[in-house]
This record gives sequence, C-alpha cells and structure tokens, in this order.
Amino acid sequence: MGKVKKGEVCSVQGCANPAIRSLSPQYSGAMKKAGFKLSESKRLFLCEEHYKAFKKAHTAEERLERWRQSG
Repeated sequence: MGKVKKGEVCSVQGCANPAIRSLSPQYSGAMKKAGFKLSESKRLFLCEEHYKAFKKAHTAEERLERWRQSG
C-alpha cells in the first residue's frame, strides 16, 4: 500500500486536498515553470486539480521539445 492510498496530501503549498498521483522529483522543474510552489519532499504528491494543470503544461512542453528535436 502506497502513500497515496494512505492519505498523503498534495505537495503544492496551500493545498490540503488528498493526493491522487505521486511523481518523481525530476518533474519539480516543470512544476515550478507551471507556477506551483512546492513543499520540500522526496516525492511530489498532486491532487486531481493540480495534476490536471501539471499534465497540460508538461504535454505542451514535451510537444515543443519534440518539434525542436525534429528539425
């Protein structure tokens, strides 16, 4: 049983919603670019609202990077 199922809260400062996703710390740079202020921890825990915003920002960033690499 992981920390998300045990009831970990969102890592974004000021948010007390229960987390639905756990991300590795390598995404902390993308989170900061998206405008989130994170609390320090080994893993990033995101609630549904913040995960949706992160996914939207990260997908757009990945698309730009793929275009840059292709040509």
